[in-house]
Amino acid sequence: MPEGPELALAGRYINEACGGLVFCGGAERSAVGRGPEVPFRSEAYRLGAAARGKELRLRLEPLGPGRPQALVFRFGMSGGFRLRPAAAPPRHAHLRFLTRESPPRALCFVDARRFGSWRLGDAWQPGRGPCVLTEYRAFRENVLKNLDDKAFDKPICEALLNQKYFNGIGNYLRAEILYRLKIPPFEKARTVLEALKHQEQARRKKNSSLTLSKKLKLKRDNPDLLELCHTVPMEVVAAEKNLLDPDHADNHTAFKNWLQCYGVPGMSSLRDHNGRTIWFQGEPGPMAPRGQTSRKKRAGPKADPDAPTAEVTTRASKRRSRRAENPATLAVKKEEEEEEEAVPEPPRKGRARARRAAAAAPASSEPEAPVKVTRRRASAHKGAGAAPAV
Repeated sequence: MPEGPELALAGRYINEACGGLVFCGGAERSAVGRGPEVPFRSEAYRLGAAARGKELRLRLEPLGPGRPQALVFRFGMSGGFRLRPAAAPPRHAHLRFLTRESPPRALCFVDARRFGSWRLGDAWQPGRGPCVLTEYRAFRENVLKNLDDKAFDKPICEALLNQKYFNGIGNYLRAEILYRLKIPPFEKARTVLEALKHQEQARRKKNSSLTLSKKLKLKRDNPDLLELCHTVPMEVVAAEKNLLDPDHADNHTAFKNWLQCYGVPGMSSLRDHNGRTIWFQGEPGPMAPRGQTSRKKRAGPKADPDAPTAEVTTRASKRRSRRAENPATLAVKKEEEEEEEAVPEPPRKGRARARRAAAAAPASSEPEAPVKVTRRRASAHKGAGAAPAV
């Protein structure tokens, strides 16, 4: 799933790949895109992008008369941008911006699993905190001054997914951060962060006589959890070697080699209270869900636990794929994709009423006799009284 580093890299990709290009026309939306039509059209315009946490803002700037248009994207589980020839767009391209070249190219918002979305306007989503990559000071202050919030009553692994305080942190980042500090994932978040607050005060007193270079070295060699929330995502950004080709195999290999905990053989995993898998080493901590046994990753080639499995062509898989298009099924998957706390839905009255009716019905002492159905075989001869075919 794209997290803060992937959104930051997507913004850099758009700016570097499209910085010298002129676009024309309007935005072409697919029939299944999860976003509104874009009310913008221009004979010549440029594109620019900026990322903040798990959102990316795309700005369309006309080169002549006309008003600019901004869109804010969320990538969901598989979203991203690709610049491709307009005559051969990538699959699952849900929004396209065409260049004025001949032949034209298209900047496409591609999302195979269709959880990504966009909205009009340049405002970031309300309720999201400062970005862990680009607004580190504000991010740190926002966490430490709000430790009384009930969000920090939860285990630290769950608090790290709260975008009100950790905007940009997702499933793989939380595992890597906690692993490096050897913090049990189900330790209470407030306990972890209040200890950090006290350590910071003690460190300031101890370091008052040190030179600036020694202070920086000491801080670099002994980072705390909030510092790693900034530096670990920055490592992912730095590991992207082929920025202008996001699908390049070297990028995937570099990322897999960078991982130390998430999906790595020898690591354990549990489902947190929101049903998301957390990878860790050692004891899970005092707030671990009851009734679960941690599973250990066996040695073998690293695999992304969140990656979709390869497609098969059996009849059963086709039936599953049809069910996957059902809105109810998509809603369940949407809940898995969201990292903010979900509000439970009220029970469905129809189903509850049916269950009560079934429980109240008297049980029969004798088994029901099976109903025998006889099929009348159509005669092959004319006039034999056979029913006409429908």
